[in-house]
Amino acid sequence: MTTRTYWLEHAWLGTHVEPGVVLSIDGGRVTAVRTGADGPPPGAEILRGLTLPGLANAHSHAFHRALRGTVQVGSGTFWTWREVMYATADRLTPDSYHALARAVYAEMALAGVTAVGEFHYLHHAPGGTRYADPNAMGEALVAAAAEAGIRITLLDTAYLSSGFGEAPDSHQLRFSDGTAEAWAERCSLLKERDHARIGAAVHSVRAVPAAQLATVARWAEERQAPLHVHLSEQTAENDACQAAHGCTPTRLLADHGVLGRHTTGVHNTHLTDEDIALLGGTGTGTCMCPTTERDLADGIGPAPALQAAGSPLSLGSDSHAVIDLFEEARAMELNERLRTRSRGHWTAAALLRAASADGHAALGWQEAGTIEAGALADLTTIALDSVRTAGPLPRLGAETAVFAATAADVRHTIVGGRHVVRDGAHTLVPDVPQALARAIEALRA
Repeated sequence: MTTRTYWLEHAWLGTHVEPGVVLSIDGGRVTAVRTGADGPPPGAEILRGLTLPGLANAHSHAFHRALRGTVQVGSGTFWTWREVMYATADRLTPDSYHALARAVYAEMALAGVTAVGEFHYLHHAPGGTRYADPNAMGEALVAAAAEAGIRITLLDTAYLSSGFGEAPDSHQLRFSDGTAEAWAERCSLLKERDHARIGAAVHSVRAVPAAQLATVARWAEERQAPLHVHLSEQTAENDACQAAHGCTPTRLLADHGVLGRHTTGVHNTHLTDEDIALLGGTGTGTCMCPTTERDLADGIGPAPALQAAGSPLSLGSDSHAVIDLFEEARAMELNERLRTRSRGHWTAAALLRAASADGHAALGWQEAGTIEAGALADLTTIALDSVRTAGPLPRLGAETAVFAATAADVRHTIVGGRHVVRDGAHTLVPDVPQALARAIEALRA
């Protein structure tokens, strides 16, 4: 890989914004960071604006992107939304999923995302028939990420039942491997690549029988792989778990060895004080998805209490009502302001860490998410001269990024030292809007 030098007009270095930063990059990693450079050295590529570490979208369901707009007609709940989602899932094939995911991941790159955690449970053909390659759908996602130029952690998901003690329904047959042991056997066939890592997921406590939770947790532990789980997104899940097991979903996961520092609970919305203590005490992470949580009327999770208890925070766009990690970070703070009627629950720097370093760590990319020697050369540059970002002092760049910028302000996205987005245009997928439109229209047809 070619040695490169970049001159960053302004760079967020984790605690502050530094003007005039020179990065040396070799083999896809930062080899040196030099500050105080008033101008670009000879031969350096220039990144005007504010450069941040690449953003990590820690929770994605790529095919949900096809629902954008169409699920906003009429009223309903999470459960009525889910029926529309199932209908879309029923129409996907490996080829159509690849086309859609390639476009979705390209949209993420345009939004400054350099790594995605794909919570993948769409494993088989409709009715549960196995493809000749049992991981054809997962491989389609891995290939899509490569073609869109971003990293992926494929969180291969165990999804075995429709509820406590209930078999999968007709839609869910293509999600299920039958048993956790069969899931582990199939999942073990997946191979990591330079741009792709393999993790695991428990869809939810209602979708994996309690007696089989330990199998999924053990698979992840043996590989030191990330393990994610939808947790207490809905009060109905909590009520059903209490009825079936006499405890909360968090307690059930704890009792079966699922919690821990490699585990991330997604949403963590409706928790008891004991749940919060269990998650924080085990170092289990929390992935908040505020734009989806508000879109689905899920509620506002206790993110400040979770972080204070010891649960690292990350962010995801989940159902892709929008794909904008700045909006996810901003929404987490603004949700708390509405809930408490007070301001300043997180600093802008803390919110950017959730969107970058802590998100990458949740996906098993601990070497990403910072601008320092040895880190992966994954960068996002936002404009400081748009109608949203013009005006504030450059030293307030973190505040500008979190509380004013949007995905539309991303000027450059660099992955492994290579431009994936240059001057707002994707370098690998020429027309991302058209690619999205074609992929989604094919599903409707």
